[in-house]
Amino acid sequence: MRAKVLALLDWLAEPQRLKLRLFLEGNLIGVLTGAVVAAFRYLLVLSEHVLPRLYAQLAQAPWELTALWLAALACLGYVLYRIVRAEPMASGSGIPQIEGILAGKMQMNWARVLVLKFAGAVLGIGAGLSLGREGPSVQLGACLGQGVGRLARRAPGEDRYLLTAGAGAGLAAAFNAPLAGVIFCLEELTKDFSPLVLMGAVAASVTATTVTQEFFGLAPVFHMGEVPALATGHAFPLLVLLGAFVGSLSLAFNRTLTASLDTFARLRLPEAAKPMVPLFASCALGFALPQVLGGGSPLVDSLVTEDYGLSFLIVLFLGKFFFTMLCFGSGVPGGIFLPMLVLGALGGAMFAKAAVLTGMLAPALAVDCMVFGMAAYFACVVKSPITGTVLIMEMTGSFAHMLPLILVSMTAYLVSEVTGGAPVYEMLLARSLRLRERARERFAALQGARCAGAVRKETKDE
Repeated sequence: MRAKVLALLDWLAEPQRLKLRLFLEGNLIGVLTGAVVAAFRYLLVLSEHVLPRLYAQLAQAPWELTALWLAALACLGYVLYRIVRAEPMASGSGIPQIEGILAGKMQMNWARVLVLKFAGAVLGIGAGLSLGREGPSVQLGACLGQGVGRLARRAPGEDRYLLTAGAGAGLAAAFNAPLAGVIFCLEELTKDFSPLVLMGAVAASVTATTVTQEFFGLAPVFHMGEVPALATGHAFPLLVLLGAFVGSLSLAFNRTLTASLDTFARLRLPEAAKPMVPLFASCALGFALPQVLGGGSPLVDSLVTEDYGLSFLIVLFLGKFFFTMLCFGSGVPGGIFLPMLVLGALGGAMFAKAAVLTGMLAPALAVDCMVFGMAAYFACVVKSPITGTVLIMEMTGSFAHMLPLILVSMTAYLVSEVTGGAPVYEMLLARSLRLRERARERFAALQGARCAGAVRKETKDE
């Protein structure tokens, strides 16, 4: 029996079996990623139910309990600081890090990042930080893909295919969106429609989604209800206007994100205290504006069921925007993917409210603007309009809206192009690489100064 297994492994290891090998290993990666991301999603969904109740009870409780909660948040901030310090690759979204690895400019200890990213993201997002689960999910899947490649002793080129497949599986499992996971690998991560990338990504994404559906069912992530069909021809000018409006709203995202990261870097606070800043802000918002806490899925669902006024929609948009900037700027583990979609939905809701008030849009079509707004915001910030279109179709279950989604997404994408906007993940990767190079230069200069000082001292002694 052992001889047959070894013979089978040798047969699979032959170069001409690469596609079959990627398919089989992609399925294994999908099973592992689906299980890990399912646990990750479960803990975050649990926090979405617990946090509102916690703040509702604290609002009625003596102030000593609120002080105790603040002390717990301070301890949590210190834990997050220790996690990021122990493994810098576990900080932030995780998607720029994966792109850096694929570009050959970064390296990752897959097992260490897997554990610390999972723990850090659950603690931070679970405590109410406005960060998404998708970036950590992508990195968790990439860790598992790299781990399978390393344990199977695959060649570096094949190892990269497995890492990419794991990343796509992570996105697919996070959002119940297997096709978006595949397109994400092709359009965003590798920018290469290679059949080898496709083979591993399809196998891993489909399998990972199958696993998570066993836990969360077949329902889409966002519960938008019935989204009415919209004739693209009749609504063409309105759709272009919506894409331009949401695209214009999203132009500030990348610039403010960079400014937040730079501000935290210059902030004269102990490094251990920096994660506490957004955590304390989350406590204040938990009493004043609890809708903006966490990733934001419940907020998107509430836009359909609640009749928010235009002024309150603007407050929600600004609150979610600046709180997301504050959270991500602190460097704690967590993504920006889901907050981006929430901001897009809010932008679409604002546009719909104004269009309804002016008689340009039927009230029943307001939900369409929210769906299209998510795709437009994503397309402008990430500059991956196809991924955004497919992702929103799968996340909302509105598969009859492909044409208007593409039109709105491409309009927002053109807004970014005309204004010189850069893809957010490429921007974050370039910033990380610049900081790393500056740190190396400073270290080299310091070492040179020490050597020069030692030489002068030896000369003086002689």
